[in-house]
Amino acid sequence: MLRKMGEAVARVARKVNETVESSSDTLDLADCKLVSFPICIYKVLRNVSDQIHLITLANNELKSLTSKFMTTFNQLRELRLEGNYLYRLPNEVSSLQHLRAIDLSRNQFQDFPEQLTTLPALETINLEENEIVDVPVEKLAAMPALRVINLRLNPLSAEVRVIAPPLIKFDMLMSPEDTQAPPP
Repeated sequence: MLRKMGEAVARVARKVNETVESSSDTLDLADCKLVSFPICIYKVLRNVSDQIHLITLANNELKSLTSKFMTTFNQLRELRLEGNYLYRLPNEVSSLQHLRAIDLSRNQFQDFPEQLTTLPALETINLEENEIVDVPVEKLAAMPALRVINLRLNPLSAEVRVIAPPLIKFDMLMSPEDTQAPPP
């Protein structure tokens, strides 16, 4: 058990060092068994955080992200958080003014994260396979850059299915009404 934990910590450290040493614009911490974003990474990346445009934290065990994460990496263009246990985003997600794509698929959102509707550059939102029933259609319709929102495998209300299509100018991907998310 301790050996596996040590290997996981070493893997995270190796990936962070690769990002710093190569001055990469990408930080990939997918599949690292993270339950939270390691605080020590903020210090290691403090001189290059503005250069990071893509962070992948997919397939970990994250239940939340902190406001510090959002404000530290405010130059992000893409954020990949699929396959975690997230159910909300901090209000500070609104500081991600350059974000173009966010993947929140296979998480535990029951409410649509409305803070996303304040992001002017956001083009793609993936919320596939969550538990979302209601969607702020009017706010989404007012988003200037939004091109695609994936809501497949969510138990969307009949009202959303009827109201959304005539109001939106982007692709809203939904499962047929009789399709539900697979059991956990």
